[in-house]
Amino acid sequence: MTSPSAAYSASFSRALTPPAAARQAGRAAGRLVAKTVRLDLAERPDLVALAGDDGLLFAGPEGGMAARGVALRIELPGGVADADGVAAVAEALASIDVSDEVGLPGCGPVAIGALPFDRTAAGALVVPRVLVGLAADGTAWLTTIGEGAAPRLGLDALAPPAPRPSPDSFTLVSPQSHDEWCEMIAAAVEEVRTRLRKVVLAREVLVEANRPIVTTAVLARLRALYPGCMLFSAGGFLGASPELLVARFGRSVRSHPLAGTVAHSGDPAVDDIMAARLMGSAKERYEHRVVVDSVAETLAPVCQSVDVPSGPSILTLRNVTHLGTPITGTLRDPGTSALDLVARLHPTPAVGGDPHDEALAYIDAVEPFDRGLYAGPVGWMDANGDGVWAVGIRSATVSGTKARLVAGVGVVAGSVPELELAETQLKLQALLAAVVRP
Repeated sequence: MTSPSAAYSASFSRALTPPAAARQAGRAAGRLVAKTVRLDLAERPDLVALAGDDGLLFAGPEGGMAARGVALRIELPGGVADADGVAAVAEALASIDVSDEVGLPGCGPVAIGALPFDRTAAGALVVPRVLVGLAADGTAWLTTIGEGAAPRLGLDALAPPAPRPSPDSFTLVSPQSHDEWCEMIAAAVEEVRTRLRKVVLAREVLVEANRPIVTTAVLARLRALYPGCMLFSAGGFLGASPELLVARFGRSVRSHPLAGTVAHSGDPAVDDIMAARLMGSAKERYEHRVVVDSVAETLAPVCQSVDVPSGPSILTLRNVTHLGTPITGTLRDPGTSALDLVARLHPTPAVGGDPHDEALAYIDAVEPFDRGLYAGPVGWMDANGDGVWAVGIRSATVSGTKARLVAGVGVVAGSVPELELAETQLKLQALLAAVVRP
């Protein structure tokens, strides 16, 4: 018998095109032409509005992109674990004929989207038909892609539809009771004491509204609440992630893993005390160090140098404070793409655990739902291999009147089930505050 939670989760399964060899995308791409032109705008473009409810969005405080339509869909039948599929994305982008008068990362053809948490699960990226990009220095551009010749489109091609009313009545359900969650965490602590260093476990909250949830309204609220995060939307999967999985520009590589969390109250005196406790907590520092060591060790074979600070720093958001460590590196081979790095890194112990394979097997055995896109890579890559990929946390999957919100915690030897429950509640607030607006 299928549980209500399983049935609800199944409603979010992604519709993929019929199976085909991933490299067929290269042949389809060979018929496409991409044209990028500079946009001279009086004011900064509103990427949320341009993406609309059914478009693609990836934007941060330094810029980003909004896109609509599908010029090419690139399948990854074996997920990011499939080296041939990852290579096919780069080959397809390189096969598109390009006219680019701007020449910045993100110009020309771009593959954008979200991929599943399960690195072996089938996924897909989209090369959009029309895209507006914005660089950190304010430079804006328009890329259009079509067969034979790039279509002559303007910003009106991304004009949003007429606004519709947001819902004003909601029901919330936690399929897993608090007692069940705490029992699961307590059991995981015993596993950590015997065979795991860390495992990340998540819980879901299901929301149903009286009218379809308006994606642009949710994203606009997230942008206002979390201006320093990476805002994303792809096929109903949306959020505001604080965690950079990897960015690659030329031979420069950046990652900013997060692990270790306390509440943020908004009272400077209280928050200073809480941040000091976070920095001084052996349990939180250990949980964080497991992630940092893994990211640095994974990057080392493909980088001629990797720079890791001696200790973490504090990252403060509206409702939580995290430990974070900015990691930088220089690639040995400039042919190593952003998606190649995603394939190496995902999932980090920030969302999986350590040892890697044992932790993922444990998650699969005990979590009562399929994570889907939650905690998977979300971002973009251009034809030069440059790109930015976030970890798909602080996220929701929206379908009509329904939304599924998921939050996870890292379980280590010192974890206390009731405190881990409270941490999920803090993290869930990020999306609940944007989705549920009675």
